[in-house]
Formats: sequence, structure tokens, C-alpha cells
Amino acid sequence: MFHIKRKVGKIEIALDAKKIGEDYLLTLTGGEEHVGAVATGLFDEKSQRASSSVVTMPGHREEYLALHGARQVSKATKRASVFVVGIHQDNISPEEIRDIVSAAEEMIESFIAFCKKEVELPRQDKA
Repeated sequence: MFHIKRKVGKIEIALDAKKIGEDYLLTLTGGEEHVGAVATGLFDEKSQRASSSVVTMPGHREEYLALHGARQVSKATKRASVFVVGIHQDNISPEEIRDIVSAAEEMIESFIAFCKKEVELPRQDKA
């Protein structure tokens, strides 16, 4: 459904998303791919607010990207989301981390923009 890649420093990161029924499954991976953190995002129709929860694998630091990404996607789409993040780069510097986080946030925004365009397209009935 949606795929975007971006070269960030020494590695390439990729955001993939697909619909599962009315909900979304997203993966954000790069470098040595793995599962570092998994978050779920939920949208509450009554309060019009999104929330998210995260499980982080021991020794990993992707919780911010998973938690924030799941909440953003659920808020924008008003649907449940599952966001899996696993990015690894050996000897990564604080500046490289900032660059990866910034690029990832831009990629998530691109996905949200894609979803909004998809909703705006007129549906055509198949005869």
C-alpha cells in the first residue's frame, strides 16, 4: 500500500504500511533490521483523542519512534495502528540519531498525507 525509503547518513531507512481491514500496520526499519519496539495506537471517537502504548525489546531505544508514530497515525486516520520499529547502526553518534529521528518523522508525515489524499479520492463502485 505505501512504501518510502530515505538514505540517512550511513544507512537507509524504510517505512512500509498496509491496511488490515480499516486499521494500519506500519514498519520502520533500517541498517540491521530487527524488532526493537512495537506500539499500538488507538483513536477514541468520544473524546476525539489518540493514545498509544509501547513494548520495547531489552537493550533497544526505538520506543519514541514507535510510540509517537502510532499515536500520530491513529490521530490522523482515526483508526487503530500497530507500529513496529527496528533501526540499527553501529557506533551511532547523537547527531546521526537526530538525523534518523528527523527523517523518520518526515516519512510518517508523508504517510499521513498519503492517507488524507486517499480519503479525498472519490470512491467508484464496481459494476
